[in-house]
Amino acid sequence: MTSGLTYSPLRYSLHLPAQGLGSHKKQITFLPSFGISVGFDSQQRNGLAWSYKQRVPSIKCAMDATYGDANNDSTAIFPRISVKDPYKRLGISREASEDEIQASRNFLIQKYGGHKPSVDAIEAAHDKIIMQQFYDRKNPKINIKKKVREVTQHRYIQALTGRFRTPTKSVILKTSITFLVLGALTVLFPTEEGPTLQVAISLIVTMYFIYDRLKSKLRAFLYGAGSFAFSWLLGTFLMVSVMPPILKGPRSLEVTTSLISYIILWVSSTYLR
Repeated sequence: MTSGLTYSPLRYSLHLPAQGLGSHKKQITFLPSFGISVGFDSQQRNGLAWSYKQRVPSIKCAMDATYGDANNDSTAIFPRISVKDPYKRLGISREASEDEIQASRNFLIQKYGGHKPSVDAIEAAHDKIIMQQFYDRKNPKINIKKKVREVTQHRYIQALTGRFRTPTKSVILKTSITFLVLGALTVLFPTEEGPTLQVAISLIVTMYFIYDRLKSKLRAFLYGAGSFAFSWLLGTFLMVSVMPPILKGPRSLEVTTSLISYIILWVSSTYLR
């Protein structure tokens, strides 16, 4: 794609008569020439013949459209004229900034400006997006996905999630069956003292499963004891301050707290690393 002016320079020719026999002439050209030529009669002075030929400068202006080839597409039809989604109609994403929206609108208007229905479709999509963004600014909504992404990308959360990993299916099946049995025994056979035996068994099996995966007695003890203490504190807090006991009976608080602790111990036994 070119744009600019071209011209042809002047040309001067000098003809020298050859001495001796014949009437041959010598011609000396000083500049190359091109364009439209205008010739003048040659003159002879003192035996020296010379001629002056002028090339009239020719000017050519070549300017092409640099924005969507507007000269060729002045009557082109916008291909996405029937697209309902205003973002897809303008060819931008929903996270596009106002500058990107305006730039897309200007580009399409200049490219399809010769077709009025196309212009109307582009302007309608642009106005709809601008009005929607204005409404969103006045009535902000909580973007749950964005909030969750921000929380999960926090360094403390990443450090915490880095302590867990997904084991094999056999490990998941083994730990799941064990704690489901403990939960069933706790619900079906409550005692006056509470599910003390089942809770003690849950602590032992938690340490065993952690040791079976990590092969470290120290880590198995620390992880098992820490998970057990945290699960009982969390279960007691939930039952006392947040939610009422789910089960009925004289020991419903202890039973429900035990079930909550089994869930946390199962997660520690299965996924903690």
